[in-house]
Amino acid sequence: MKLSKTFGEFGGQYVPEKTLAVLDDLEKNFMHYIQDPEFKKEYMYYLNNYVGRPSPLYYAENLTKHLNGAKIYLKREDLNHTGAHKINNVIGQMLLAKKMNKKKVIAETGAGQHGVATATGAALFGMECHVYMGEEDMRKQALNVYRMELLGAKVHPVTEGTKSLKEAVDKALEVWVEECDESFYVLGSAVGPHPYPTMVKEFQKIIGEEAKAQILAVENRLPDTIIACVGGGSNAIGLFSEFIKDESVSIVGVEAAGKGIATGMHSSAFAMNKISTLHGMKTYFMLDDNDEVVPSYSISSGLDYPGVGPEHAYLKDIDRVTYTSVTDEEAFNAFHTLCKTEGIIPALESSHALAYTMKLALTMKKDEIILVNLSGRGDKDVHTVAEFEQVKLF
Repeated sequence: MKLSKTFGEFGGQYVPEKTLAVLDDLEKNFMHYIQDPEFKKEYMYYLNNYVGRPSPLYYAENLTKHLNGAKIYLKREDLNHTGAHKINNVIGQMLLAKKMNKKKVIAETGAGQHGVATATGAALFGMECHVYMGEEDMRKQALNVYRMELLGAKVHPVTEGTKSLKEAVDKALEVWVEECDESFYVLGSAVGPHPYPTMVKEFQKIIGEEAKAQILAVENRLPDTIIACVGGGSNAIGLFSEFIKDESVSIVGVEAAGKGIATGMHSSAFAMNKISTLHGMKTYFMLDDNDEVVPSYSISSGLDYPGVGPEHAYLKDIDRVTYTSVTDEEAFNAFHTLCKTEGIIPALESSHALAYTMKLALTMKKDEIILVNLSGRGDKDVHTVAEFEQVKLF
């Protein structure tokens, strides 16, 4: 069976010719092993016994009462080992790398959660690990940098451009193109050249599969709306995948509006509404009048990316998913609200989805249901929140 390289007009393989053969080999191995019962069994063994799946679906009763609107359920990906959804995909790609006899893995990271997950997987499976991270993100996420180093990874600072996720992806791809024969690129989001967006979706769809079964078990019906934050879009596509065919379910992806779309200081590729090619794929990007990529901005390092995954671009264009955005300030307010109502410290990425959830819940009936993906925990962001609010920690 051959996979489609595109989602409508989006996706593809915009890479050097040398890399095409490597991607073709990757696709062949991916397609073989995801149909192999033994591979699936091994993958689920690690998800259940190492990652800690299934992650709970939690009825946020206090938050629901606080808002006095729709019922809110949280898919608790923050409770996974390493603290986010990223580990689901890493375990799958690491097992694939192992089957392909690779000894070295390369990864990019923004907020550091994918980097930590990759370093964790490399330690688990005995692989050499190199993580590329923007220098500014390293400053904001110093704790995660140290966690990666504790796990045995080499973290390479990227000093070009805005020193954030876009440049980290640039560098990781550049290194991988040179070393693709001996290295495996563990791509963390639903972006990049085919087959990566499809691979990441495959290894993240466990989120949506569990969430659907869990909500049916407790409510005996599907949610009215599901919501997830979107940078590149891996946690979102993982949740959305199981609900796309359910027309009764409204689906919302939330990008980072930063300091406001009108200021230009944001990370909303959809707000710019321009299509181009970068990082091996065709999709929506933040572009200027000369069609050059403009710097993105978000207080949340994991959402600070100037593009979006190609399947998200397709889902937007066919009007199946609604994409919106919330500002830094709205995300901070949601961060504090969840802390104080539920005793849960969410990642700033997840706080964007929560912020929109809180606004939407107020417009809905009390018997309606919102299911939101709490994609990660906020330990890594406490310093950033304190700095933003001018609170001295030490």
